[in-house]
Amino acid sequence: MEVSVEAYSDEEKVGQEPNVRDTPEDIALESAANTIAFHPSRDIIAAGDVDGDIYVYSYSCLEGGNKELWSSGHHLKSCREVSFSHDGNKLFTVSKDKSIHILNVEEGRLVTRFNKAHNSGLNCLLVIDEHLFATGDDGGELKVWDLRKGTSIMEMRQHEEYISDMALDGNKKLLLTTSGDGTMGVFNIRRRRFELLSEPQNGDLTAISLMKRGKKVACGSSEGTIYLFNWDGFGAASDRFALKAESIDCMIPVTENIVCTGSIDGVIRAVNILPNRVLGSVGQHTGEPIEQLAKCNTGQFLASCGHDQKVKFWDISSLSSVIVDEYRKKKKKSGQLKSLSRKAFGNGEDFFAGLREEAAEAEEEEHGGVTDSDSD
Repeated sequence: MEVSVEAYSDEEKVGQEPNVRDTPEDIALESAANTIAFHPSRDIIAAGDVDGDIYVYSYSCLEGGNKELWSSGHHLKSCREVSFSHDGNKLFTVSKDKSIHILNVEEGRLVTRFNKAHNSGLNCLLVIDEHLFATGDDGGELKVWDLRKGTSIMEMRQHEEYISDMALDGNKKLLLTTSGDGTMGVFNIRRRRFELLSEPQNGDLTAISLMKRGKKVACGSSEGTIYLFNWDGFGAASDRFALKAESIDCMIPVTENIVCTGSIDGVIRAVNILPNRVLGSVGQHTGEPIEQLAKCNTGQFLASCGHDQKVKFWDISSLSSVIVDEYRKKKKKSGQLKSLSRKAFGNGEDFFAGLREEAAEAEEEEHGGVTDSDSD
């Protein structure tokens, strides 16, 4: 009798359809994650934590659909950045232990290791193409590596402080860096030469994004300000926009006009660039600093990792249809910023009051600060 009951239960389970969620479930890690990256073509996400461990998961909107594919503990110290190769077959990782690891995505097998790649701990990584990648360290040194030669082919130390982030133009000619010394660096990787440093801004420059089809460069700062530069006008900022955030610790473009920023206050803000507007909140790690943001290959999901030891997913598909002028009229009518995803709600009115205050102060800052007439 017991056997028949068990068989019936199994059949019932097989017949049940799993619940479908708007976004994948949170991924809980054993330690805080510093870095996350989406696979370029598959539903896979990688994370690196403060203990130096790497985790690779497949993710799904089905209830219980996230699966750990493999993990690796090769790094001796904190993993600072992970990035997939453009074909998705390799995973690049850099660490405070000064090493670079390249892993096979299918099994997590170590393919290539560069020990003591820099004299200081590595802080950021950018894959350029199938052969080249760049790394930046805590001492301000930039290196470009060629996998065909198995060594670095360009080494520059123009920054006085750590390199926080890097971006590449569409022609893969100019590599832009942000640094804790408050400057943006411009390097010509084709000619392997240094071009210039921008004027120093207030606070550390922490993140960089190319916007407006490459016509604008947006840099986030530890002071909570976004600095804008015109392409080919890298020496001085053309515009600045202060958010009511203690800092901008990470930033990622989600459309040609909108960036998402992560801050020490745990809030993920969507910000329109030129005209400069805080559109609202995509989500939050309540009371915990956000370390990094990543966007999936389809553009539907944003992922975030923070000190709460979680990787969270947010639906950002609605941002592609946001029209700033219409949004501004709605804001004046309601007096309240819009939550930009179903999971973005805070813990009460104080959360929305803070966002309303932020929008008012940001708009005042926009009109009172440096302006840029080019709104392309």
